[in-house]
Amino acid sequence: MSWGTELWDQFDNLEKHTQWGIDVLEKYIKFVKERTEIELSYAKQLRNLSKKYQPKKNSKEEEEYKYTSCKAFLSTLNEMNDYAGQHEVISENMTSQITVDLARFVQELKQERKSNFHDGRKAQQHMETCWKQLESSKRRFERDCKEADRAQQYFEKMDADINVTKADVEKARQQAQIRHQMAEDSKADYSSSLQKFNQEQHEYYHTHIPSIFQKIQEMEERRIVRIGESMKTYAEVDRQVIPIIGKCLDGIVKAAEAINQKSDSQLVIEAYKSGFEPPGDIEFEDYTQPMKRTVSDNSLSNSRGDGKPELKFGGKSKGKLWPFIKKNKLVSLLTSPHQPPPPPPASASPSAVPNGPQSPKQQKEPLSHRFNEFMISKPKIHCFRSLKRGLSLKLGATPEDFSNLPPEQRRKKLQQKVDELNKEIQKEMDQRDAITKMKDVYLKNPQMGDPASLDHKLTEVSQNIEKLRLEAQKFEAWLAEVEGRLPARGEQARRQSGMYDGQGAPTANSCAQDRESSPDGSYTEERSQENEVKVLATDFDDEFDDEEPLPAIGTCKALYTFEGQNEGTISVIEGEILYVIEEDKGDGWTRIRRNEDEEGYVPTSYVEVYLDKNAKDS
Repeated sequence: MSWGTELWDQFDNLEKHTQWGIDVLEKYIKFVKERTEIELSYAKQLRNLSKKYQPKKNSKEEEEYKYTSCKAFLSTLNEMNDYAGQHEVISENMTSQITVDLARFVQELKQERKSNFHDGRKAQQHMETCWKQLESSKRRFERDCKEADRAQQYFEKMDADINVTKADVEKARQQAQIRHQMAEDSKADYSSSLQKFNQEQHEYYHTHIPSIFQKIQEMEERRIVRIGESMKTYAEVDRQVIPIIGKCLDGIVKAAEAINQKSDSQLVIEAYKSGFEPPGDIEFEDYTQPMKRTVSDNSLSNSRGDGKPELKFGGKSKGKLWPFIKKNKLVSLLTSPHQPPPPPPASASPSAVPNGPQSPKQQKEPLSHRFNEFMISKPKIHCFRSLKRGLSLKLGATPEDFSNLPPEQRRKKLQQKVDELNKEIQKEMDQRDAITKMKDVYLKNPQMGDPASLDHKLTEVSQNIEKLRLEAQKFEAWLAEVEGRLPARGEQARRQSGMYDGQGAPTANSCAQDRESSPDGSYTEERSQENEVKVLATDFDDEFDDEEPLPAIGTCKALYTFEGQNEGTISVIEGEILYVIEEDKGDGWTRIRRNEDEEGYVPTSYVEVYLDKNAKDS
């Protein structure tokens, strides 16, 4: 089966067919190219999807990925990233193994096809030339034959005519002979041309055209074979990445199987455990005898004077969160004025009034009543540390010692900070060792460098190490404080519970603390009202002596003399300069300080206040 023998007369159709075959190959190349673009686009979208759901660095999302379910999701995202990489491999392999090779092969086919059909057309043109030569010699032979016949007929006519001279007859005879010779020559030329044409035609149809068509057939068959091989490669490129894609899917399945609900539940405990003990039972309060209950159970003064045993805690309570700083300040504030301040004196000089304006008279109440009123007032007043903590959070600053966190969470943060500082210290020490070794090399080989040039760097690294060590010691001290406080709180609660049960007291045996979230989101602590009123005055010293006094926010000058007769007030003399530690909150009283241990309230209209601008802004 050969195109040269079977399709010897289908030159034009073969030309069209081979052009169609090249068009099919180019169409397949375009298909593969678009497939590679789709694979790249798909891989890009998968990578963007994986990147979109990756946890942000140094964010809350990154902390959430400690749970096994979130870890499994993160593994899924990573596997999808690898999955996208395999689609990129598909695109690259199809481009290099199919698109590029086929594009080069198409160019070769076009060149080969052009050359073969050029040879075919050249052979056709040669045959057309031979045919034209044959036709020309044939027409000439025919013409010469006709001329010879006419010349012969003319001669015979002249020869038969008696009126024609002998010379004219001879001339006609010679002309006829010439024409006959020309006819014979044309005949020989025609015969030669015919023989040559037949030979050329035989070679054309049995040698040249079969050879050319055979080359075209081989070219077309190579094209068909090549497109088949490309289709196999197309499938193999996909098949090669299937095992890796399978591993990606297996990784997702393995990550899903690694999800442990119990472990996640334990992590929730570790993340949010406060370290406090739960509150105890609330005892029944008999309101049928309110005064008796107040005097017997809640009065600090009566608890000391009735001869009843004092309620003492088993140890120093670190969990007490009283809203003031020191014992004297607490008593001062508990007895602070509750009446409107007196108006300033009518006279221009306070000397007109011997004793100055008097603060409003009110009946002295027992300290226990003050305690009750203080504990049941709403909203509850947080301790100074909590207020300071909340203020710092409002201003956007996190306490360095993480004191805004519950004990357990604070311990974890401090431990993490200590580990980070230790890593930094180790890094600096490694750098110092490297510089020291380099300095030794410079000392042994001065041509390599100046040892003195490393002294500055060595000093700087040593200073950094010292700073980091001091920082680590500071956080370790805080950590030790928290670790020493956590178990003590639980033991204290148990001791108090046992003590109250043994005494048969009608109060709750709870030393646990309620947790509340302040409006600014900071962590604050409060005891229940029953526990607060049972804390003895002797325990205040341990809790509040370590607190810093309220800072002064300005100064004031006494315009009039004021004798503070009520609890919580302080006496001032006209012209005296004092420190302002709390502005007028709208009740007409200003809190001032004379020295570290003497402070109280005076009517705002009796003093001229000069606030410190910086303190006021902060």
